[in-house]
Amino acid sequence: MSIGESQGPAAALAVEGELTIYRAAELKDVLLDAVRQHAAPVFDLSAVTEFDSAGLQLLLVARQEAARLGKTLRVQGASAAVRDVFALLGVAFAGIRETSEASNVEGRAA
Repeated sequence: MSIGESQGPAAALAVEGELTIYRAAELKDVLLDAVRQHAAPVFDLSAVTEFDSAGLQLLLVARQEAARLGKTLRVQGASAAVRDVFALLGVAFAGIRETSEASNVEGRAA
């Protein structure tokens, strides 16, 4: 698993490899720091190879932190693994929707 970050107001944090229970503790602080440090954080999950409910929970915690800070958190480039878990768990809550591109999922802080 690796994490890359681009700079700027809409910084993208690219997560590669696993976003699972085995990496949850390691990734929590990184994801939350990205939300806190950037005005318009974006998580690029196009290179996530494994994703489970713990990964989804991390995204929800990050989204909640963004909302608390009055920011919008976007998730883009969702890999098949990410989309499969969203579909399996019936993730359908305010702010997360599939965009016109099948591989993109956007979450907006309420």
